[in-house]
Amino acid sequence: MTTDLEIARSAKMEPIEAIAWKLGISAHEIVPMGQGVAKITWQALKERFSKPQGNLVLVTSVNPTPFGEGKTVTTIGLTQALCHIGQSATCVIREPSMGPVFGIKGGAAGGGRSQVLPMEDINLHLTGDLHAVTSAHNLLSALIDNHIKHGNEAKLDPTRISWPRVMDMNDRSLRQIVIGMGGPANGNVREDRFDITAASEVMAILVLAKDYGDLRTRLGEIVVGTSTDGNPVKASEIGGAGAMALLLRQAFLPNLTQTLEGNPAFIHGGPFANIAHGNSSIIADRMALASADFVVTEAGFGSDMGAEKFMHIKAATSGKGPDCIVMNVTVRSMKLHGGAFGDRGGIRPDKATLEAENVEAVTVGATSNLDRHIRNMAAFGIPVVVSINRFTSDTDAEISAISNAAQNSGASSVCITEVHAKGGEGGEDLAHAVVRAVQDHVAAGRPFVPLFTPETDLLAKAESIAHRLYKADGLEMTAKAQRELDRIRSWGYGHLPICMAKTQYSFSHDASQLGAPTDFTIPVREFRLNAGAGFVVAVLGNMMTMPGLPKRPAALDMDMDEDGNLMGVFG
Repeated sequence: MTTDLEIARSAKMEPIEAIAWKLGISAHEIVPMGQGVAKITWQALKERFSKPQGNLVLVTSVNPTPFGEGKTVTTIGLTQALCHIGQSATCVIREPSMGPVFGIKGGAAGGGRSQVLPMEDINLHLTGDLHAVTSAHNLLSALIDNHIKHGNEAKLDPTRISWPRVMDMNDRSLRQIVIGMGGPANGNVREDRFDITAASEVMAILVLAKDYGDLRTRLGEIVVGTSTDGNPVKASEIGGAGAMALLLRQAFLPNLTQTLEGNPAFIHGGPFANIAHGNSSIIADRMALASADFVVTEAGFGSDMGAEKFMHIKAATSGKGPDCIVMNVTVRSMKLHGGAFGDRGGIRPDKATLEAENVEAVTVGATSNLDRHIRNMAAFGIPVVVSINRFTSDTDAEISAISNAAQNSGASSVCITEVHAKGGEGGEDLAHAVVRAVQDHVAAGRPFVPLFTPETDLLAKAESIAHRLYKADGLEMTAKAQRELDRIRSWGYGHLPICMAKTQYSFSHDASQLGAPTDFTIPVREFRLNAGAGFVVAVLGNMMTMPGLPKRPAALDMDMDEDGNLMGVFG
């Protein structure tokens, strides 16, 4: 079988100037950043902010499984399919993080005949945006400790600093650390922690900022800790926001690449959906929507994660909700949620067990997990098109079980998608269904309906998400979480959006609770204020904001030969 890497290497990329031209972007409006990659200039972005906006299609998924559901493949494949049927289309996806690439995921540029190019560069640094976020974040960390050492004019309490350090790699040993060891010359001894860059508030600011002015303002509004008299201390008081903005100047500009079939593709920003808000940048969306009739974007993990946060954080900031939702699902994911492989699949089943026909389990999974995802998304007033990402081992009876369940749950259309094997041609039915859904939605003029108003108290927002989307009985807060909530409210941030940080594998906080669990209470471990990004993170259960590496990291199978060719990378 031909690997993803072999497919990518055999592809002939078009000049990036030709890709830009397909969106009406001229050569002088891009800055080439290597073969097949370019940044869009600030001037080009500004000139398009007032142009008519196209239609936005959001690709989401059922709760993910260890087998992979191919959501990015579907996003890229749908873009290719829309172009294949004659529509003007592009996609906007997130940039891969080094942590998952070298940990368990191995790559995030699609697969098979639905990839973005240059695949190797995209998975390894691309234009360095994540490193810029890391540097900007850690600059503020260094300035905080330096500020304390040299007089502490802001009266920052060293025992109540909330700003961590970050790195773009999985390293569980850095979750809780002590810094400043070695005497007064090395600063004050205190506890600290590392988060992964994808969880950084700076990353959230990068993808939510609307322009350079907004970016600079948001960086200054970051709350880094508490003063000795109990007030919030902001980055602007430490004096770091301006220098942080300089480090992000180029990273703020969207990256233009191409699909395997030569269609334009934007890649920008990389917040995770389980520990952050899980969506690509507003500014890349704005550029794409001003340049194409259909823009396909994806939200991380299942709809209870990235899609919910798209609705209540990203759309609330950008003012642009989706015109259609594509719900990605696979037979094997429904088998797992139907109980075919035990809790979370236990140890990954062998190939024969994974591929054996099990219509009963598929039906149970589809009428529980898929059903809840469809109904949750439809409640926002957006049409839901279900895309069954077909694998060669899937049987007609299993496909039919999903299709019947999806229709009963209220899907506007159900399509079998084979974009991994066939590229755009394999997604024609999905493309036509999406066009119909968007046209019907626009013609009907139905409004986008969030679960609550912006003025709703942030705890009430969290409870609404828990009750209405997760179907939990309620929230159970630790004493620490209650103290943090009280402080956030007293500082005037009690009405910010809420970002729920929980496991992606279940509607609950417990990854072993498959299907559509009920009768559970969600523990809230802590609240973290992201004042610059404009939301509060609720850390649920045992969720960690610094992942660890698996028992056998993907990095162990990667290498390079004497000519610089990558080996064992990304399939």
